[in-house]
Amino acid sequence: MADAARGTVLPVRHQPPLPHERMILSDAPDAEAIEMDVVIVGAGPGGLACAIELSRLIQKDTEAGGDLGETQIAVLDKASALGEHNLSGAVVNPRAFRELFPELQDSDFPFKDRVVKEAVYLLRESGSIKIPTPPPMHNAGNYTASISEICRWLGDKAEALGVNVFPGFPVDSLLVEGQSVRGVRTTPSGQGRDGSGGEPPTDLTARVTVLAEGTRGPLGQAWTQWQGIGSENPQIFALGVKELWETRKPLDRIIHTLGWPLPRDAFGGSFMYPLEPNLVAIGLVVGLDYRQTTLDVHQLLQRLKLHPLFREYLEGGEMVEWGAKTIPEGGWYGLPSRRSGDGLMMVGDTAGFVDVPSLKGIHYAMQSGMFAARAIFEGLKKGDLSGATLSAYDRMVEASYIRDDLYKSRNQRLAFKDGFFVGGFKAGLMTLSGGKLFGGKISMHADAEVPRQVTPETPFVPNGKLTFSKVDAVFKSGNQTRDDIPSHLVVGKDVPREVAELYVHMCPAGVYELDGDKLVVNAPNCIDCKATDAIGPRWTPREGGSGPSYKRM
Repeated sequence: MADAARGTVLPVRHQPPLPHERMILSDAPDAEAIEMDVVIVGAGPGGLACAIELSRLIQKDTEAGGDLGETQIAVLDKASALGEHNLSGAVVNPRAFRELFPELQDSDFPFKDRVVKEAVYLLRESGSIKIPTPPPMHNAGNYTASISEICRWLGDKAEALGVNVFPGFPVDSLLVEGQSVRGVRTTPSGQGRDGSGGEPPTDLTARVTVLAEGTRGPLGQAWTQWQGIGSENPQIFALGVKELWETRKPLDRIIHTLGWPLPRDAFGGSFMYPLEPNLVAIGLVVGLDYRQTTLDVHQLLQRLKLHPLFREYLEGGEMVEWGAKTIPEGGWYGLPSRRSGDGLMMVGDTAGFVDVPSLKGIHYAMQSGMFAARAIFEGLKKGDLSGATLSAYDRMVEASYIRDDLYKSRNQRLAFKDGFFVGGFKAGLMTLSGGKLFGGKISMHADAEVPRQVTPETPFVPNGKLTFSKVDAVFKSGNQTRDDIPSHLVVGKDVPREVAELYVHMCPAGVYELDGDKLVVNAPNCIDCKATDAIGPRWTPREGGSGPSYKRM
């Protein structure tokens, strides 16, 4: 309360710890545990690419007379169907697709259109200035796409190779023996609000477990803490809120913007991409190190749509889908010092493989999944899946374009800690010099350690046609969570009103509300974006099939 009296709050003081004891279990597997050789947690592009590459390597080895025999690979995903929990912009670099499927052409991939035209604007509240496209943001040769459709397509490819794909099975815990991971335990289902009744969890044993949980994966967080694995900077995150619109006026280029409606001390920008002749994606991404308790990304996106640049496309159309997710933004200095250990590997967003200046992560996720598969294959051949063997994965990453790209841009996002103009100036010089200028590490605080100014709320009333409330937005996410499900959110005790107000505005789905000075938690509203997990209440897995049911995100 002393901070609030001075006009600031420090979120970390009110953030509960990750429930580590629930996530790292030394219990013996259940007697009826399902035996697998490899378990992959998460059916995003990284996890599915890993499964596909590993299956093909084993298949080729068998055809060549190898002695691995039948190898059981399982991919577990918390969504009720593949793609329903996946969200991205997205403009995709096809490089990893071409490597994973050399027999296919770009036209065979689940993309929309090749990027031919693009524009970047600096926005003012009622106008805009077109600026030269920064070199990292050039997208010629890339493709617009739906990550939901990509994951369904990859899932079909994996199943055709004999991979066991299990949607609706979130993973609660890692099963460990000594310092080694020996499998996973899924989340119970069908329980009442008090945790009673329902179906027990399922144990799956595995010689190696691959964490492809996506952004802010709780198992990845728990495992790195348990192993004492650090990073040069704490990982930092952004929140992206996205809508799909059926429009009357087609869009012929991809658009990115900087500036309004963000304050100058917040990092972020917006995008609008054409997906079909009359379908566009529009979204706003804001770094979670912003400085005001009442900054609200969902509301800022609603205001953005009133700008003339976007309004001419959206007015008279219909918003058909809505969603949100967090994005790792720490870059090279935010990566864990290792992403492998005895019986475990981390890929994609779980490891933090996102390049913020180019706004890319999908091809890094897939490439890291392929590298993990190659290290696993060699371990299976040797009969050794120890950390020493699996560390080949880290060496592959560090000898690849993943390392090169992230290292080259290592400070460009971090420079914006000094504000929009100073950060933009420094980032421009870093780009021109290939990362040589301002090359020393810029130190960052974790998002929860950034002080927030207690600020008054800016009134906003949605019109239900072009702008929407959080309640209406969650409906458009297809949220299918039971109302009487046990809460999966771990909230601190005696949260002050000013901190609760930060949660209310940060969460895009209306999970948190204020009743007088009391924080009220509507857990079933959650769409698994994990924004408040970065600065406040912790997100943990819940019953399979809960959350959004994205179709074209």
